[in-house]
Amino acid sequence: MNTDQMFDVPVQDAAWGHATASDADGLELHYVRWGQGTPRVLLLHGWPGFWYDWRRVLPRLAQFTSVIAMDLRGFGFSAKPDWPVHAAYSPEAQAKNVLTLLDQLNVESIVLGGYDIGSRVAQMIARMTPERVHALVLSAPVYPGFGTRPLEPEAQRERWYQHFHMVPQADQLIGHDQETVRLYLSHFYNHWVGNKQALRPYEFEEIVKTYAQPEAARGSIAWYRAGGGSGQVALASGNIPPVPITHPTMILWGETDPIAPPAWADRLGDTFSHLLGVQFLPDIGHFVPFEAPEAVVEAIRTIL
Repeated sequence: MNTDQMFDVPVQDAAWGHATASDADGLELHYVRWGQGTPRVLLLHGWPGFWYDWRRVLPRLAQFTSVIAMDLRGFGFSAKPDWPVHAAYSPEAQAKNVLTLLDQLNVESIVLGGYDIGSRVAQMIARMTPERVHALVLSAPVYPGFGTRPLEPEAQRERWYQHFHMVPQADQLIGHDQETVRLYLSHFYNHWVGNKQALRPYEFEEIVKTYAQPEAARGSIAWYRAGGGSGQVALASGNIPPVPITHPTMILWGETDPIAPPAWADRLGDTFSHLLGVQFLPDIGHFVPFEAPEAVVEAIRTIL
């Protein structure tokens, strides 16, 4: 199927190339796979999201390379264990699961594409096992250069959800039924999207159905309960400069992203010492993978 035809394929349809592996704890890890041969690109989603964030990217990338897009633990169709969150859902835990998947696929080194929380997991992998990462292509990147800016009043007004996710009943309120999931997610998929043509009602309903699965709300917000939110990281951070990531890195940044303002790109060079370029995308918001898929594909093509 071509890219346009895939827009109407339900999330669970076999045409997406669904597959499963075991994570670092032997639990189910879900991914989709496109293209022939050993995967050269791994795509990591954000919040709220799952592998489906990359639906417009996957068919395009598969025309010239092999690619996988996975569901991080707690998301999509991967396992959602009700375990202590700091051990099970931290960036380190998610990174170990990614590395376990690469081991099972016999992938020695890969290009990591990540946005939002996926960008943090990608950076964690690059720091933990630099030899396993060929290059990085990041969008809506959460990186140390944010500093304490997420704690400023205007930024905190956007980050109310990170505080709400810490409420013990939050997952029950969000995931009470499909309508509560729809109402909650509609805020983010309205407010954070700059390119309003990029998300059709059918696609949004597929996202709602996936987040309305049993335990899906709890699994997805476990990232924040484990301290992964940008505001939480800012609270815990000191003034120690980060050790630079030396991998070739390309950054894509939506100019209308309300949660990661483009002005916050000013310190990228302190974190990424081999920065190949920063592309600011006019009229694009937070969800770069499906708002500007051509830009993502071109960045990955260039870095390959």
